[in-house]
Amino acid sequence: MHATRERFWSCVPRPTRYHSTVLWLKAFHIVFVVTWFAGLFYLPRLFLYHTQATDSTGLERFIVMERRLFAIMTIGAVLALAFGLAMVLLTPEYLDNRWLQVKLVLVLGLIAYHLWCYRLMVTLRAARNEHSARWYRWFNEVPSLLLIAIVLLAAVKPF
Repeated sequence: MHATRERFWSCVPRPTRYHSTVLWLKAFHIVFVVTWFAGLFYLPRLFLYHTQATDSTGLERFIVMERRLFAIMTIGAVLALAFGLAMVLLTPEYLDNRWLQVKLVLVLGLIAYHLWCYRLMVTLRAARNEHSARWYRWFNEVPSLLLIAIVLLAAVKPF
């Protein structure tokens, strides 16, 4: 029994130090992408609730919640981008893959969406909202579409 197990595991390639580093970078990249997306999913929902609040206590509460969530999701974004960049620097040949090129364009879209969230947060804080609750509901769907596309590209690598 012991010999059979050894024979089986001898066929499984062991990661090299280089490969192991990439796996650690990928793991932390995924952790911080999840953190970033948690904020991207919830912050626009807070904007929606903010637009519906009428009392000063509620408005102040949303301002604080939005500011704190934006800070957390920005940390997630910066670290996700840093670990992603580290993987690309360690394995620059990945940039030859069309799926990764498309994924990076979508990531640029996420960054633009993130910055747009900041602009909306500042506008709401100043009580100069220009959008309806319905608009925020639609705005809230954008990161879901980007997430689906990015995960499909990274998992399936269709081209």
